[in-house]
Amino acid sequence: MVTHENRILPFQPIHTMPYSEYQVIGRKLPTEKDPSPKIYRMRIFSKNEVIAKSRFWYYLSQLYKLKKSNGEVLSVNEIHDKSPKRIKNFGVFLRYNSRSGTHNMYKEFRDLTRVGAINQLYNDMAARHRAREKSIQIIQIEEIPASKCRRASTKQFHTDKIHFPNPHRVRKVVKRDRVVFARTRPTTYRL
Repeated sequence: MVTHENRILPFQPIHTMPYSEYQVIGRKLPTEKDPSPKIYRMRIFSKNEVIAKSRFWYYLSQLYKLKKSNGEVLSVNEIHDKSPKRIKNFGVFLRYNSRSGTHNMYKEFRDLTRVGAINQLYNDMAARHRAREKSIQIIQIEEIPASKCRRASTKQFHTDKIHFPNPHRVRKVVKRDRVVFARTRPTTYRL
């Protein structure tokens, strides 16, 4: 919640995704030799448009002889998922720099959106490998069907007989019987 002058503002969502997916389109500056240079497009996950443009120039300078001083960004658009209410499996190919070298990796996540899967990826890489956001390069992310999933952590959700037990149930007390201080603790086992 955001507070302003000791007031709580209700319009700020409690949980927001820190990353968004951006489509950045850019090219080399036109010259007399090359009046219509080749246009490059990248889909980049970042926290805002400024960082997305920065990562765009970082990748272009690695892949081609092109940098921000002799290029221009034509457009930056945020990409939204087509079906954000359906659970999907995502396979992510990535490369990251550790303290000992550069490693390629494949990971799978279940989420509603691509951005949610990438959010899980950054958290997972930070926890398991101490990899920071700057050292992770996402090569490819794709939605994969259940039959193509490789990881056991993803496959365990693909059965029809899956159950999520609720071991801690607190019975709702009728309003007339409710008290602030009760003599006994509530029974939370299955009744």
